[in-house]
Amino acid sequence: MTAYDKLTARFTRIATLGETAAFLGWDAATMMPPGGGPARGDQLAVLAGLSHGLLSLPEVGDELSAAEAEEDAADDWRAANLRLMRKAYVRATALPRDLVEARARANSACEKVWRDAHHKSDFAMVLPHLEEVVRLVRETASALSVTLNLSPYDALMDGFQHGLRTAEVADVFAGYEIFLRDALPAAEERQARQPAPVRPKGPFPVPLQEALCRQVSERLGLDFRHARLDRSAHPFSGGTRTDVRITTRYDEADFTQALLAVMHETGHALYERGLPADHDRQLVGEAAGMAVHESQSLIVEMQACRSDAFLSWLAPQLHKTFGGDASVYHVSNLARLWRRISRGFIRVDADEMTYPAHVILRFRLEQALVGGELHAADLPAAWNAGFKSLLGITPPDDARGCLQDIHWYDGAFGYFPSYTLGAMAAAQLMAAARRAVPGIDGGLAGGDLSPLLGWLRRNVHGVGSRLTFNELLQAATGKPLDPADFQAHLTGRYLA
Repeated sequence: MTAYDKLTARFTRIATLGETAAFLGWDAATMMPPGGGPARGDQLAVLAGLSHGLLSLPEVGDELSAAEAEEDAADDWRAANLRLMRKAYVRATALPRDLVEARARANSACEKVWRDAHHKSDFAMVLPHLEEVVRLVRETASALSVTLNLSPYDALMDGFQHGLRTAEVADVFAGYEIFLRDALPAAEERQARQPAPVRPKGPFPVPLQEALCRQVSERLGLDFRHARLDRSAHPFSGGTRTDVRITTRYDEADFTQALLAVMHETGHALYERGLPADHDRQLVGEAAGMAVHESQSLIVEMQACRSDAFLSWLAPQLHKTFGGDASVYHVSNLARLWRRISRGFIRVDADEMTYPAHVILRFRLEQALVGGELHAADLPAAWNAGFKSLLGITPPDDARGCLQDIHWYDGAFGYFPSYTLGAMAAAQLMAAARRAVPGIDGGLAGGDLSPLLGWLRRNVHGVGSRLTFNELLQAATGKPLDPADFQAHLTGRYLA
């Protein structure tokens, strides 16, 4: 075996361990009884330790050096895979195994307590666990910072999306904050002059919702021979390229939450299904990062499925499923209902214009937590003050404030910027796709995503992680991230 062959075999084993951990995480969110939490934390910690051990052995460095010396300059995929392997090795060797396992245990324990604390709106209940998570995150960030020659927060963010830096993100977010200052009140004023949307009246039985969600997901292109749809407290997508798991949550009084979440998670799942099969279980065959991943969920949910064209197909499907007054399922009413601007407290329920403000808040707070300028105990007050500054309203309790998201309580710091960068990338990709494929909106009017999906397969999904975020956008759209495309999308949808 060549040195490169040895590396690919090693990374296949590491990827398989990661897949196993992912399915254990899916099970914990969907099926596991409450009493299984402590044992599950141990299981995930052992898997994290095994993966870290396989990656951080000294011989991996020797194999990398040998493979880099024999590198075939004509093979772009191999060269990119080696670069990603080297990066993963450097990150792994920066962290001691006991820290990796300690974080996995602390994250699992904190996340289990968070579920109850969120339900009870009791921040004090989870605070000791969060303090331990933050302590270990700071230790991790510090170790990575020294090795990677990055700031601690940049080192964390780079783990979710290669190449992102705080200064660049801060500039993008500052520009959006200026845009929002004028656009939000203008959109609210325009909206106030329109007829108020009429909400369809329930109840909407869960079995009917579930069947509709699956029907729509299949229509969008998800092959359920390689996918599952289940229930969880927080919708998510996981699994592998050949075994994708998406989840949603149901409310018999309102089917909207479940359906829109399935559209969103189907976008994630379609990306996973479209990754290059020839590079399975290799870093270069994985998604290009969380900002790119979010762009794929949002191009499906926000750009495609909330368009007038797609709603014209969806409206009769909704009436056929739920019956009642057909007028509430008219395209114009659905558009007003699902494209409504509202200054709300909950990120996952936010409209696409105010959503970035939720992310900007978290971006600033988690920098302060990682940097030590903000103590975990002071998070609720800092959250409320920041929210008031950005959107002019104050959360009435911590369940609608700093307890609403799972991310920090599960140890994910540096992740949040990907949400809004993904939304901006989605608008940029959709504009380029429409220029390249004139039939996209005609397809959407027939409930057919394939013209758009084909373009995404060629320009995003099939690329794997061979390109960085901005390199991928440059190749697909002719320019790196340009927030002006997102602002143009919002202006056209909410202000024109």
